[in-house]
Amino acid sequence: MKYLFILITYFFAVSCLNEKPEEFSNNLVWEDNFKGSSLDTNFWNTYKGNGCPELCGFGNHELQYYSGNSSSLKVENGKLIITAFYDSLSKTFQSAKITTNKKIDFNTGYLEINAKLPNAVGTWPAIWLLPSLDRNLNWPLDGEIDIMENVGYDSCKILGTIHTKAYNHTIGTQKSDSIYINTAHQEFHTYSINWTDSILEWYVDAKLYNSIKRFPNDRIEQWPFDKSFHLILNQAVGGDWGGRFGVDTVSFPQDFIIESVRLFREMPKKSS
Repeated sequence: MKYLFILITYFFAVSCLNEKPEEFSNNLVWEDNFKGSSLDTNFWNTYKGNGCPELCGFGNHELQYYSGNSSSLKVENGKLIITAFYDSLSKTFQSAKITTNKKIDFNTGYLEINAKLPNAVGTWPAIWLLPSLDRNLNWPLDGEIDIMENVGYDSCKILGTIHTKAYNHTIGTQKSDSIYINTAHQEFHTYSINWTDSILEWYVDAKLYNSIKRFPNDRIEQWPFDKSFHLILNQAVGGDWGGRFGVDTVSFPQDFIIESVRLFREMPKKSS
């Protein structure tokens, strides 16, 4: 009877615990909680370089070289840590950039990233999406979705933006909005995008702060978001935007820390 009681109790506990996760798991497409000791290469690619020779500084005069080595990219204690650091001898910056290109590609869905941001003049962390293509990117026609961008000189301002041929920063027409998060550098917050066939919505900690609707007469120039995209996580340094007020080299190294990434088929329903 003792063993039977334990078995029944265990079955009851498991049944109760699985009741909500079953609904959750049916909607969940992919997640990474960074529980290992290294980056899972089934999900992630590590980019190395500085954009040269095709696009040095990535078209923004950014200062960092993405090395992808252990000093700039590591997984420990259930967290992904992207570190930007300054080498005073060579007077150069190193950082890291990872993507899910051709590994985790998706078209529509709800993506959320739990992260804590760096905090120094000159930092430029980003959570963003680019299309997964079998050819070279034709930017901005192919589209870009910025889920979260932040620059160190305006450290509490979080921006969500799209770039298309009709709406992009090079011609001053980008569609963007922002929210202020006073603890973005001290605490983890959840940055999310809800992407459907007809709307894009940006959230921080489930609070909606930006939405862009697709109009019936929109063409590819306005809405190129009908193909698969992939996730990019990186910490840039300096550049036309991030370095507008210089770079405070004495405040480096700086960590961009990601606790989890989750992709759902659709936006999860709020629990009652």
